[in-house]
Amino acid sequence: MTYPLLSLVGRTAVVLGGTSGIGRAMSLGLAQAGADVVVSARRANHVDAVASEIEQEGRKTIRVPSDVTDRISLEHLLAETLRAFGKVDILVNCAGITKRIPTLQLSEEVWNEILETNVTGTLRACQVFGGAMLERGSGSIINIASLTSFVALYEVAAYAASKAAVASLTKSLAIEWGQKGVRVNAIAPGVFRTDLNQALLDGTERGRELLMRTPMNRFGKIEELAGAAIYLASDAASFVNGEIIVVDGGFLASGVNR
Repeated sequence: MTYPLLSLVGRTAVVLGGTSGIGRAMSLGLAQAGADVVVSARRANHVDAVASEIEQEGRKTIRVPSDVTDRISLEHLLAETLRAFGKVDILVNCAGITKRIPTLQLSEEVWNEILETNVTGTLRACQVFGGAMLERGSGSIINIASLTSFVALYEVAAYAASKAAVASLTKSLAIEWGQKGVRVNAIAPGVFRTDLNQALLDGTERGRELLMRTPMNRFGKIEELAGAAIYLASDAASFVNGEIIVVDGGFLASGVNR
């Protein structure tokens, strides 16, 4: 039995930072829900690899690398997507970076690099693709927030500041663009094991503390984020705007777990 409002058949999605980890999982999830999915990131070989996975799901795509710190590359990606599909219905902003550094040693260069990608890059993508959506009078934008949009994690001040800003930006755009048919929401993932953070999580004090604070007593699987993305992209969420959906196994609800 299917639920038609969750179907993305006939939709075109663009996923920035869609070639690894959370972005790849969301890209494949959107494709499995019926969307044609354009995954884009800086490395052409990674774009090609995930585009092939999208095609194996029976969906259409194109192969265009981009960089969220480069507006011209995003404008080129939009133009190529419109040329191939005629529209963009869904934008997912997954591109992001982080570095763990004690704040006294945090240079302005690193601070600016993280905010440039995570906040300004998200704004830049929303402006470029949101403009096309506003012209059509419809669209769904899904930004990627974080637990650090709400609580602090040790020695990642720049990342936390950037993700708090993404949450605020999401709400600001929602109230500007919702009346024009473009919904803007965010997903805040909890702790998910990926190739990049596996060494940090497994067998470390930080990993043990994160696990202890997660009531489900395990880390998330990146595939478990796809459902939230499909929901927010679909007509099932047609009156959901300005929300940050937390997918964290109960982390933010946690007080004393034992």
